Amino acid sequence: MPKLMTSDDLDVINVTGAGNFQFSAIRVEDLGATEYTLVTIVCDISGSVSGFDDDLLNAIKEIVQACQKSPRAENLLIRFLTFNENISEIHGFVNLSDIDINSYDPLHPSGTTSLFDATYDAVGATTEYSKRLIDQDFDCNGIVFVITDGMDNRSRMTPMSIKEKISTAVAMEEIESLSTILITLTRPGTSMEREIDRALNIFFSEAELTQRVDVGEATKSNLAKLANFVSQSISSQSQALGTGAPSQVLAL
Repeated sequence: MPKLMTSDDLDVINVTGAGNFQFSAIRVEDLGATEYTLVTIVCDISGSVSGFDDDLLNAIKEIVQACQKSPRAENLLIRFLTFNENISEIHGFVNLSDIDINSYDPLHPSGTTSLFDATYDAVGATTEYSKRLIDQDFDCNGIVFVITDGMDNRSRMTPMSIKEKISTAVAMEEIESLSTILITLTRPGTSMEREIDRALNIFFSEAELTQRVDVGEATKSNLAKLANFVSQSISSQSQALGTGAPSQVLAL
């Protein structure tokens, strides 16, 4: 786990209700800008990603590194989660300057897939922290990336609960806009390929996520394209801050 900030520098925020989870974030009083885009990267580490887990982690490192070089770097706060049957916060919402990508631990794929719970956690933490920032007169929007190669087989939450979380937060002006991007990886030739694709399409539709991006097979080349897509999407969403609308949907 990256040695980012001490516990005294971060708030640990409990979100009660249907999801009943917690997340960490830099204290509002320690923020130096007046507007922020909240970025959450959610990465599947269930057993099925074995074999390309190192390349997947490298892609995430490339995303963070690209953001660190962005002209909008000071206006981005990034949170990183992994999930199988459990959800692990690698780090909460922190400044890019506080992230050392070389200290990310290797991924250790195992277990089942709590896709809905992880997505709900990501959306809920984003909207809750955004509400706190907006209440303190910050401008704030968000973007969530959920990377998976499989369908849910473990969660308590549902696509409908994710949809309701997003729509309520936007309607109540707890966040200016929120883009939610489902990034899917495939394993060609597997017996469940069509079933998984169909299940992910249903999830995407029922949760009313913003975009589904199919990366294809998790090759180094495709994961490099993924890293570029995610970093460009983050930049676009950050540039849209203050317009009242989400960024333009980009193609992979």
